[in-house]
Amino acid sequence: MSKNIHSTEAPLYIKVNDKDNVAIIVNSGGLREGASFSCGLVLKEYVPEGHKVALSDLNEGEPIIRYGEVIGYAGQMIEKGSWIQESLVVMATPPKLDELPISNNVPDPMEKLEGYTFEGYRNEDGSVGIKNVLGITTSVQCVTGVLNYAVKRVKEEILPKYSNVHDVVPLNHNYGCGVAINAPEADIPIRTVQNIAIHPNFGGEVLVVGLGCEKLAPNRITPNSSTDDIVSLQDQAGFTNMVQTIMEMAEERLEKLNQRKRVTCPVSDLVIGMQCGGSDAFSGVTANPALGYASDLLVRAGATVLFSEVTEVRDAVHLLTPRAANKEVGEAMIKEMKWYDDYLQRGESDRSANPSPGNKLGGLTNVVEKSLGSIAKSGSSPIVDVLSPGEKATKKGLNFAATPASDFVCGTLQLASGMHLQVFTTGRGTPYGLSMAPVIKVSTRNSLKEQWNDLMDVNAGTIATGEATIEEVGWEIFNLIIDIASGRKETWADHWGIHNDLALFNPAPVT
Repeated sequence: MSKNIHSTEAPLYIKVNDKDNVAIIVNSGGLREGASFSCGLVLKEYVPEGHKVALSDLNEGEPIIRYGEVIGYAGQMIEKGSWIQESLVVMATPPKLDELPISNNVPDPMEKLEGYTFEGYRNEDGSVGIKNVLGITTSVQCVTGVLNYAVKRVKEEILPKYSNVHDVVPLNHNYGCGVAINAPEADIPIRTVQNIAIHPNFGGEVLVVGLGCEKLAPNRITPNSSTDDIVSLQDQAGFTNMVQTIMEMAEERLEKLNQRKRVTCPVSDLVIGMQCGGSDAFSGVTANPALGYASDLLVRAGATVLFSEVTEVRDAVHLLTPRAANKEVGEAMIKEMKWYDDYLQRGESDRSANPSPGNKLGGLTNVVEKSLGSIAKSGSSPIVDVLSPGEKATKKGLNFAATPASDFVCGTLQLASGMHLQVFTTGRGTPYGLSMAPVIKVSTRNSLKEQWNDLMDVNAGTIATGEATIEEVGWEIFNLIIDIASGRKETWADHWGIHNDLALFNPAPVT
């Protein structure tokens, strides 16, 4: 619960950079008019928790600076101590993509972090899983009802016999038919389905359920598999036989998966995804910097780390392209930014559609401010590769995986890139989870952890109140990743069985 604004706690704000002329209010419930800070600042009006206060008089047209960067311009005179509301801010223009610096400030390699391991499932192809799951892929949405019925029976009647298998997951999606299957951008949903079907958590056991007349033919999903891995419902003698066939083929694979055993693996075998959702003004000063520190630890240990969300990178891309490991990586990042600019323009939209109403309630004024806080997740490592939506990661280190900012679409695409586990920071709160991969939730503020104690796995709000450092919370996240990857601990989302559906990104036409 939020505390009353008349709390006796000393007024506290956070100023991120010496150049900043605004700060955010830390006190839960906000601060009332007349609240006085030790520096002499006095609030001229009530300012909610997480929202910005002017640290000096701002004349009309004067830059508003947070994170040491311009997030907008004063639309009118704003007095020192005033609440800087969205209506008072004129948004800054995005960086020009043709003028970005590339690879001119590549960080030096950090000292390697040796000796960190986890207990995972080594696959025949050399990849490693952190869960032992049977995934059953669909080639078209038409079969979802039948598959879900069959999976329910498998879980009730068969899975209990195979105690070493964690779950049976139907990989349902809304693609496969009524689509322009050969359109240039159809490769995005197709490769997403293909890569998810062979996720390392599935142990190499492939099973595809199709209808029989769809455009996305089942043998296109797993071209290296045999027809023995495919169930075509139109070839079955009625509903009962459809279900029985799926159950029999599932049990064959469960017998094999049940033989998998955990073995000690280096952290360099991990692929970790990062995402923020339900963000607030604390995201960029608590949870995201802590996750960025954990990201650097993972990179130092040789792991693959994915950060994403194009629209929440676009306005801060000028701070990232200098970190590109080489010219090709920098140009690839710019290419993805341009593609998304064009994609939004085709839809008669632009970046101002982000942030969400909830983000704004949490103190984020515009997408520029949101982007500057979002990229804190990337830490300080060189960016070694750029992945187009749904592409599989192939390089160790920090990767930019281009995805929309939508939580479930981003999560689906990161799964296709090979993500074993996702760390998800949130200020407003979300019960989001994935059945294929654990999702660690990191709260940006103490009041969210108090409110949702049985949904948040890590509390970074202690950074804002001075109870912990960014480095300490970063190590906490890093160690929790290893424990969850090893099966020693579980996330709250997995504990409760909270799992979102896959959500494919399909920019190609639907016919």
